[in-house]
Amino acid sequence: MTAKTPNQRVAEAEIDAMFTDRWSPRGFLPDPLPDHQILALFEAARWAPSCFNEQPWFFIYATGEDGRRRLGSALVPKNQRWALSAPLLMFVLARRRFKESGRENRHAAFDAGSAWMSLALQARKMGLYAHAMAGFNVDKAYGVLGVSPDEYLIMAAIAVGRRDPQAVLAEDLAQIESPNSRKPLAKVATDRFPLV
Repeated sequence: MTAKTPNQRVAEAEIDAMFTDRWSPRGFLPDPLPDHQILALFEAARWAPSCFNEQPWFFIYATGEDGRRRLGSALVPKNQRWALSAPLLMFVLARRRFKESGRENRHAAFDAGSAWMSLALQARKMGLYAHAMAGFNVDKAYGVLGVSPDEYLIMAAIAVGRRDPQAVLAEDLAQIESPNSRKPLAKVATDRFPLV
């Protein structure tokens, strides 16, 4: 089945179109990404803000078929069905402790999320799409990536590439191949506290 046409997304306040334009497709063209685009994605992530400028995020990525298959082996089967066609596959991790003090960094996940969003928005600026996934086997991912669960928290897998609007996806995936809506603005921010 052919993917659906993306829905028009409407913001409730005036914002830059890059926010409503960003979404997470599953149909990717397999064309390799040039090195300068890959570097630009990680450079954008590098400039994300972080607590004490710790920059606790770390990306492990693959562009070659063998590397993508290896990383993809940690994905749940449903995600393997589409993510392996993306030319860039990666995992984003957050270092659990501050480098200097060794204390737990309870902000690391928040900061890694900031780096992911920077990468995702840079992808759109370059005509690419980034799709983050929570659907992976955590234990298998630690083994595939070769990192210690005591040192790193594996946050998400990410597929990046050019969207293929003609991608033929399985029926269950084709039905959800369009931008999602959002909760009303009043449901995500309030000036009333404490909440009652």
